[in-house]
Amino acid sequence: MLEPKISIITIVYNNVRDIEYTLQSVVQQTYTNIEYIIIDGASTDGTMAVIARYKNYITTLISEKDKGIYDAMNKGLALATGDYVLFLNSGDALYDSDTLATVVSRGNQADIIYGETKLVDENRNIIGDRRHKAPRHFNWQSFQYGMSICHQAIYVKRNIAPAYDLQYQLSADIDWVIRSAKAAKSSQYVDHYVARYLVGGMSQKRHQQSLQERYSIFKKHYGSFRNIINHGIIALRLLFYRIRHGKTRE
Repeated sequence: MLEPKISIITIVYNNVRDIEYTLQSVVQQTYTNIEYIIIDGASTDGTMAVIARYKNYITTLISEKDKGIYDAMNKGLALATGDYVLFLNSGDALYDSDTLATVVSRGNQADIIYGETKLVDENRNIIGDRRHKAPRHFNWQSFQYGMSICHQAIYVKRNIAPAYDLQYQLSADIDWVIRSAKAAKSSQYVDHYVARYLVGGMSQKRHQQSLQERYSIFKKHYGSFRNIINHGIIALRLLFYRIRHGKTRE
């Protein structure tokens, strides 16, 4: 059986500080059936010079202005030809050199394959795990109490992956995963760390807008009444987490 092709899509704009961590994590993979697509938003800070050093590992590179991160993601998705797609944005990284090999070997050819995430700071120090642990079993209703799988840790078969809804500026990835899960017939947890997520992204900087979008997305998928109850549960879980651990994590 042929090994599945993994389309990794990296979105970047003026992130010369962090882009190389992402690039290195991809080129160091022991798994080789990779299609690497980079969508740059016309960076002017030296990002493209860093990317150029890895041109032999890049399948497709586009550098042009876009209408935001999810517009850029849609460009990448439209170019992908792999069996699975993974969005690994600038600053984030695959967990180790065997990550893709682990995902494929343990993935059971499921429509959605996912794992755990470590949080890192801008100096690449590991902060710890996400507050939300990935569920052992996953379907489209699994997100009703929060985003239990990091976007950088979920592999979706390309033939069920929808376009991102551009009405959301900060949380379209949540809507995207839920819609992907609705289309999926199977999912597989690999019981392994598969991603390093750089904290402090735009959704954290514009936290209030992000929360409003998330509420709207959950309401759309789970209904108004259920959403109110779910958010009450989310609030209680967050309170108990703060009591036990102090400062919250993603």
